[in-house]
Amino acid sequence: MCQWICHSPEETMALSERIAGYLQSGDVLTLSGDLGAGKTVFTKGLAKGLGISERVSSPTFTIVKEYMGGRVPLYHMDVYRINDDEDIGLEDYFDREGVTVIEWAENIQSWLPKDYLSIAIKRIDDHNRKLTLMAHGRRAESLYREISENECTCD
Repeated sequence: MCQWICHSPEETMALSERIAGYLQSGDVLTLSGDLGAGKTVFTKGLAKGLGISERVSSPTFTIVKEYMGGRVPLYHMDVYRINDDEDIGLEDYFDREGVTVIEWAENIQSWLPKDYLSIAIKRIDDHNRKLTLMAHGRRAESLYREISENECTCD
């Protein structure tokens, strides 16, 4: 398992900015963690790494925010208020040109594509976070290997 300990929001953003360099159109990332764990902070770094200069904020009430202007579009979802029983077409984003990031993806597990990277963010204390990367599917396995060889401490 590929893991990191980040000691500040800035470290989390720097890590996700580097991870963005490995991503390509069609990639899906899921982010899990308690409220305040750093999911949106992670996404901010990802957007910066994709070359998106627009201000990134949580899409909690809009469900999806689209960010253009980078090397690929970024679709940022927050499905905290959604469950597997509701079909609102979010899965249509998985086939679009761009990278999709889903906060609270455990709420829509049955909708997820077969291929995605998951990142669990665990709050250790007010400043420190443990991030764990896991792969689901062939493309995600390839990404996992590339990222783990270059970016992480693996157990």
